Amino acid sequence: MTVQGPIRAAELGPTLPHEHVFLDFEGLTVEQPGAFADAAFTAALPHLRLLKDVGCHSLAECTPAYLGRDPVLLQRLAQASGLHLLTNTGYYGAGQNRHLPRHAWTATADELAGRWLAEWRDGIAGTGIRPGFIKIGVDSGELSNVHRALVRAACRTHLASGLTIAAHTGDGAAAFDELSVLREEGVAPSAFIWVHAQEEKDTAVHIRAGEAGAWVEFDHVSDETVGRHADLVKLMRNRGLLGRVLVSHDAGWYEAGKPDGGKFRPYDTVFKKLLPALKESGFSEDEIHQLLVRNPREAFAIRIRGQTAKT
Repeated sequence: MTVQGPIRAAELGPTLPHEHVFLDFEGLTVEQPGAFADAAFTAALPHLRLLKDVGCHSLAECTPAYLGRDPVLLQRLAQASGLHLLTNTGYYGAGQNRHLPRHAWTATADELAGRWLAEWRDGIAGTGIRPGFIKIGVDSGELSNVHRALVRAACRTHLASGLTIAAHTGDGAAAFDELSVLREEGVAPSAFIWVHAQEEKDTAVHIRAGEAGAWVEFDHVSDETVGRHADLVKLMRNRGLLGRVLVSHDAGWYEAGKPDGGKFRPYDTVFKKLLPALKESGFSEDEIHQLLVRNPREAFAIRIRGQTAKT
């Protein structure tokens, strides 16, 4: 599900699963879609066009509600850039709940899921634009009660909608606590993306998560991290787990409150530096296609209890 409507999963093509166009860290628990939209559009569009020029077709925009999510801005950018863009539903509890709306502190999992499913059915905030995945965020270590409710709500939203859960996750301990909640809720690990997995330094934990069936996302690719990211992907490949790996930059973005939106980090390092590094180390064209096309296609396909949803 893109901001311009549903497409076949095969149409995604080369995809970046975790990027940002706009963020408002000071917005706290008030949503103000449209604020800064024109400035953010002007700042982001050249980077999105460059991304399309280097071969990318699709991008999952991971800015969550109450941190600057703006589906109308994304729809404008999709139309202008020619890229498929996905937005999200869900709440971001990482950062000690600083960006959670007050009702989320006491809401039940079913109450939260009800809100998120309303966005899936009816569109976000009256725009008619529907989310393409669920974005939640949790801190490191054992899940707090509030974060456990977010994960349960994401599971119940997934079971009713087929939307994949992308979870900003502090470390491996939190990731496996999340996976235990998925198991309790009857959700397959393949519906779960462990976002920021590279922050967990124990690579054995990445392997365990991949073997369990979760998507292991190594994001925040930059010029400085290309070598380490290549090593992480190679390790997973060597263990027969390339089919569980996603890579992205966690880059961008126009930031509210900074002069001219701050420094915009481009989205092209995966294409210009990481993929060449992988090829130089022996990755085949088919393995590159797996990493960049087949894996995101499978990760973001809308599935209901193992079946691709008809939309």
